[in-house]
Amino acid sequence: MTTHAESTGEAEETFPYERKCPFSPPVQYAQFAEDPVKQVPLPTGLRIWAVTGHENMRQLLTDPRTSASRAEPGFPFYFDAPPEFRTETSFIGYDGEAHSKTRRKAAVTFTNRRVQKLRPQIEKLADDAIDAMLAAGPGVDMHHALSLPVPMAVICLLLGIPYEDHEFFQINGTTLLGGTATMAERQAALVDVNEYLYGLVAKKEKDPGDDLLSRAIQEYRDAGEEYEARDLVNLCRLLMNGGHETTASMLSLGTACLLEHPEQLAWLKANPDQIGPAVEELVRYLTIGDAAVPRVAVDDIELAGKVIPKGDGILCVGLTANRDPAVFENPDDLVLARGNRKHFGFGHGVHHCIGADLARLEMQIVWGKLFERIPTLRLAKPFEEIPSKERAVIYGLWHLPVAWDV
Repeated sequence: MTTHAESTGEAEETFPYERKCPFSPPVQYAQFAEDPVKQVPLPTGLRIWAVTGHENMRQLLTDPRTSASRAEPGFPFYFDAPPEFRTETSFIGYDGEAHSKTRRKAAVTFTNRRVQKLRPQIEKLADDAIDAMLAAGPGVDMHHALSLPVPMAVICLLLGIPYEDHEFFQINGTTLLGGTATMAERQAALVDVNEYLYGLVAKKEKDPGDDLLSRAIQEYRDAGEEYEARDLVNLCRLLMNGGHETTASMLSLGTACLLEHPEQLAWLKANPDQIGPAVEELVRYLTIGDAAVPRVAVDDIELAGKVIPKGDGILCVGLTANRDPAVFENPDDLVLARGNRKHFGFGHGVHHCIGADLARLEMQIVWGKLFERIPTLRLAKPFEEIPSKERAVIYGLWHLPVAWDV
């Protein structure tokens, strides 16, 4: 079929698209209003299916005819993925029993009960980071002073990684997920992270502690199951990347969003007990994982009047679901009191984010303390001058310079 772009000689714009405003969907999403399941090109030249809208995404993410496997030839990478990006994965890229079995190794660490026990430690980490911000004085980059170190410290705690090594993972996590790294840089980061984690697995095998990695090793041993170190390395890397980059991006972009919506921030300050609903609304409104839900059709799938052929790649476009007027009234408005949990900010179906409760708690604590302790917090430069992570797998800001009254 000849596309309009081909017939006019125009180069068709590749997905993901840039947001003209970090708080708004890309203008190109208007095309999905009339064509909610549509083929779009990726930078690699691969054409994949963009699935949009709340109901279409809900159906797709619970359809057994889809696969999350990176090994599928049609998997929609945004870059030319080398073999290790297809094979060195964990439960995020598994299906069926392989997915559930591996996910169970981590799930016990992320139960709401265990997460809530971390509250005192997360509160101290947040207070310590805010103390350091105040000591540094107005003009500090909150992204690197607060947003990144707090979730990184928490995930290091859970995995049994010494905190002094957190900066190593911070830097490499940004390289793997930030969106601007070259393929050589991504591969180098993967090699460095894997080398560290293999050493950590060996250490935990000899000297276990009270952490996720030690518990996973013990669970294998108790069940008399064989395991490979690479399985645990891939599990740790997944949780390291997913456990800090996403929450850090939400903390910085969410803070900027609150500062740019002063009437909503005033409401939150007047109603601090409503921080839970406020977090849900910010997750919905910002949808930092807008382009981070890939799948492959393992059989023909009919959806919204289209047939997605077996073997084709699929991307579920999160912002179109979270801004769907059929589900959310006035979806383009930020209303912190809304608190609607029907959003797909943490995914949906069997691959729903395993760390959702932890991320919620971290955001509730950090924002609660931040605006209580620094009530005059403001941006140190115009928001338009703060660079955003366009076309990144996880959307967000590169920096967040802030100031306050002293």
